[in-house]
Amino acid sequence: MVIRKKKKKNGFINPSRRAFLKIMGSAAVGAGISELFSQCIWLNDAVAALLACEGYLLVDTKKCQGCMSCMLACSLVHEGKIGLSQARIQVIQSSFEKFPDDLTIAQCRQCEDPECVKACPSGALHVDRQNGNVRKIDVKKCIGCKACIRACPFVPSRALWSHEDSHALKCDLCVDSPFWNYKGGPEGRQACVEICPLKAIQFTRKMPEQKGDTGYQINLRGEDWRKLGYPTD
Repeated sequence: MVIRKKKKKNGFINPSRRAFLKIMGSAAVGAGISELFSQCIWLNDAVAALLACEGYLLVDTKKCQGCMSCMLACSLVHEGKIGLSQARIQVIQSSFEKFPDDLTIAQCRQCEDPECVKACPSGALHVDRQNGNVRKIDVKKCIGCKACIRACPFVPSRALWSHEDSHALKCDLCVDSPFWNYKGGPEGRQACVEICPLKAIQFTRKMPEQKGDTGYQINLRGEDWRKLGYPTD
């Protein structure tokens, strides 16, 4: 939910965040509403964002070799078939760049204040409170407007389009992976993490730095990589 402080009306001004929490805590003890608001991420004194996701994917683009195993595994566990265009994680390679700028891993950030969720007019893109507050898409509610794809501030968009089924796709940390025998989500496994032969993808519960992509890119290389001639810094 997003709560915004309204302007002055009828001689009254809505309370600040601190005062608002005091009022809600006193008025809704039995309903558990105060607990809900205590879990919100407050962007500032006026706006409360959605509940924070309990899981994130981190990558090491200098360790990744571009094998696309993560993409193939992602499409397989979600769609039951192999198809790079059906993968929720994207590995992008450029023949015109030199290492390490020749390769990028574009994974969903599970943003603390997701523009894709706010842009969805049908409620298809929502926060799954039953599964670690993962930002996910209910394909049955998706109307194919592509608002989430346009709203994502990152390039390429972390929300994708399925040309086969005409609905949006987005990483759900494998919460909804019907063609996999393991439990997914923050409490389980993620196919891309499990399949990566070089362990260039890592799952974490700690929210990364939200400004830019730098918080989602980490160093997963050890001494063995230095011996192979790769930078370890």
